[in-house]
Amino acid sequence: MSQPNAPSLRVAVLGAGSWGTALAAAASRRHPTILWARDPAQAADMAARRENARYLPNIALPQALEISSDLDATLRSLKQDGKTPLIVLSVPMAGLATTCAELARRLPALGLQDTPIVWTCKGFEADTARLPHEIVREALPGAIGGALSGPSFAREVAQGLPVALTVASDNAGLRAATTQAFHGAALRVYASSDLVGVEVGGALKNVIAVACGIGDGLALGTNARAALITRGLAEMTRFGVALGAQAETFAGLTGLGDLVLTATGDLSRNRRVGLEIGAGRKVADILASGITAEGVRCARAALERARAVNVELPITEAVCAVLFDGVAPMTAVSALLARDARDEQSDGGG
Repeated sequence: MSQPNAPSLRVAVLGAGSWGTALAAAASRRHPTILWARDPAQAADMAARRENARYLPNIALPQALEISSDLDATLRSLKQDGKTPLIVLSVPMAGLATTCAELARRLPALGLQDTPIVWTCKGFEADTARLPHEIVREALPGAIGGALSGPSFAREVAQGLPVALTVASDNAGLRAATTQAFHGAALRVYASSDLVGVEVGGALKNVIAVACGIGDGLALGTNARAALITRGLAEMTRFGVALGAQAETFAGLTGLGDLVLTATGDLSRNRRVGLEIGAGRKVADILASGITAEGVRCARAALERARAVNVELPITEAVCAVLFDGVAPMTAVSALLARDARDEQSDGGG
């Protein structure tokens, strides 16, 4: 919802996957918005069809939404009309560092170095175990940044169905601009200053969702799923607090909310990977079929980061054993069940 006398925005969404497209469509109903696609052929097809046939088929894009494959032109458009610029990075976790490096080369030359930047990717970087904000701050020192996260499937957002998101940043201006860009109609945006907590929740929920999918694929029942979600939430909270997050963040949209959605929703790619594994398919065959799941990409990095701060992540460890060490799913489940009994509120894990 726009605030009285708030400056009008001009929004650039970088990344034309399903989520970037859905967000760009939502923003374009309120503010001048341009969506950048790295692939010129995809950009041309989207502009001609007014549809992202690759990622969001059969959903019409607003006529007001501009589409481009020229990054420099996309960024220059932010200077039009004297409107307040906002950059939304909706690239995958694996592409965040590269995109930030491109922005570091371009933004100062265009006089846009102080432009607020909000990112939507979730996970730990595979090679370095960094969270998104750590990648952004290294590539763009001094950038005004934050994360937009929460329980959301892109297709439902693009269809205009209700959704609630959280924007997290230590900068009040960025929180206000992001809220102004997207809050309205069926899309609600809540603000948080706990950037670490929001990012850890967004990363770990994908791994726990893989575990829940495996349990469902093994037909372990809804009791087991409830246990995995609940203990997974404890795992996320323990890890996040060790990295400096606030425990209460994990009871909110980007913790419990996103975990429940991703662990139970039929549109969840992470749950789908787990279901396939539990049903007996090989991990390599599942991934070769084209399913992309951030929980698979970041599970090992999350476990390494947790070990570095002496935090136990038993569910994440079990998922890694299945994904990367060839452990049979039922064997990994049995190892979880064999763990010693402990106080539920214990910080010790499990």
